[in-house]
This record gives sequence, C-alpha cells and structure tokens, in this order.
Amino acid sequence: MDSETNKKLPVTDPLKSEGKEKNGSAMTKQGAYAAISYMASAVLLVMFNKAALSSYSFPYANVITLFQNMSNNPARLVSFKTLLHSLPLALSYLLYMLITMESVRAINVPMYTTLRRTTVAFTMIVEYLLTGQKHSLRVVGSVGIIILGAFVAGARDLSFDAYGYAVVFVANICTAVYLASIARIGKSSGLNSFGLMWCNGIICGPILLFWTSFRGDLEAMRNFPFLFSPGFQVVMLLSCIMAFLINYFVFMNTTLNSALTQTICGNLKDLFTIGFGWILFGGLPFDLMNVVGQSLGFFGSCLYAYYKLKGQ
Repeated sequence: MDSETNKKLPVTDPLKSEGKEKNGSAMTKQGAYAAISYMASAVLLVMFNKAALSSYSFPYANVITLFQNMSNNPARLVSFKTLLHSLPLALSYLLYMLITMESVRAINVPMYTTLRRTTVAFTMIVEYLLTGQKHSLRVVGSVGIIILGAFVAGARDLSFDAYGYAVVFVANICTAVYLASIARIGKSSGLNSFGLMWCNGIICGPILLFWTSFRGDLEAMRNFPFLFSPGFQVVMLLSCIMAFLINYFVFMNTTLNSALTQTICGNLKDLFTIGFGWILFGGLPFDLMNVVGQSLGFFGSCLYAYYKLKGQ
C-alpha cells in the first residue's frame, strides 16, 4: 500500500542521482539554473514580506507564514510512512519559517542580510554533523572571507538592537539545520522538490492553523485597517507566490548542489536585497565600514561560486 501511494508523489530519477555522483562536485547547468532562480525569488520575497510587516505595519507574521505554507500544499495523498520519514524536515522547516519571519520584522533589511551571511558557518558545521560533508581549503577560505565581511559590515551598526541580532542568529541556526535536513532526507526519501514541499505543507499546515487560532491572530486580523486595501492584498498575494517559488528552488538547489551552496546563493543575492532595502525601506545610515564589509562578503561568495563551477 505504501509503495502504491508513494508513486502518486513526484520522485527523483535514480539515474540522474547516480550521474550526479559520478560528475563530482562541479555545478551542472540545471544546478546553476536552480541557484539563479532561487536568488531572484529570494530578493522579491524579502521585499514583499518587509512591505507587509513594516510599510503596512501588519502585526501578524504567523498569519503570513500560514498563508505562504498553504500555497505550497497541493491536493495529493501520501503514505503515513513517508510523512513520518519527512517529519524532521517539516519541523525544521516550520521553525525556519517562523523565526525567519520574526527576524525580518526585528531588524532593518541591510543589517538583516549582513547578519544572515554568517549562516554559512552554521551550515558547514551542521552539514558535517548530519551528512559528513567536507569541503576543500579553498571553499573554507572563501567562507572565511564572507564571515569576515559580515563582522566588518556590522562593526559600527548605529541601529544595534540586541533582540533583533539574537533573533537573526537563531534564524541562522534554524536555516542551517533545515538545509542540511533537505540534503539528507531529500536523498533518502526518494521524493523530488514538489514531493518534499507537499510533505512539509501537510505537516506544518495544521500546526500553523492551530497556533494562529490559539493566539487569536486570525480573529484579530479582521480588524486590520488595510485588510481590504488593494495594495496590501497585492503584496500578500505576491508574497505567497514568491514563497512557493523560493521553497521549490531551495529544495532544487540544495538537492542538485549542496546545503552550503544554497547558503552561499543567499549571500550572493544579498547585494540586490541590500540595495533595494536601502532604497525602499531605509533604516541604516551610510557607513564606509559597512560598504567594505558588504564588498568582502560579496567577493567571498563569488570566490565560492567560482570554485564550485570549477569543481574545486
């Protein structure tokens, strides 16, 4: 019964997986497509989330998370055995979504993206603990440059907020665990990106619905003054669409490449996120140290991308 039900979900092609292992660590064209698509959707998602939470002052981040989760849940059947196998991934995904959403609210966009760059260190550690993945000295060196850039960029942050910084670092840990779980469970489950997204949705959806109802967020949302504003509704719709796309490309990028590559892609897209965030939302005065730090981080990310494309 379980095998028959699993056939209803998208599964990975064992021949492609075997070929990927033989090709080594060099990034394929499909992997490059997944990485670029992720970066584009990630920039837009941060902008739409920030617009809803800050520009419209929408106070219910958990409700946005619930709507985004519902957009990832197609109507298909899956066996209990498959759901149980993907449970650790779904729970790490739930923490990743909730804490990341709170971190976007708690801090300005430029410093948010700066601190998020330190996720690479957490990802390398968690990836090694869960999958035994090791990296070359060149890759480790490029990651070191990224982390150095993050510290330089944040060294003279005039808008320092202890709570905001703490939430971002917790989000970094959750992100590292989530990405490493994709790499591990994605391969062992036999499901592709859509299958993994479905399992996440079917497990996390009821939990989020209960939590938002228990907190009274769904009831309180009815009194939100911009609830029926066309601008706010468009922002929410686009946020859900981007959430679906980014989840798909996160799974695709992590399984085709690696958890660390996914994290580095997050750093590469930060240049655009910082620029748009600075222009649209402000929140951080110009500082030369910040510019130098951002440049270092971007340079380290480019080095990593070069080494991966060369298979080093």
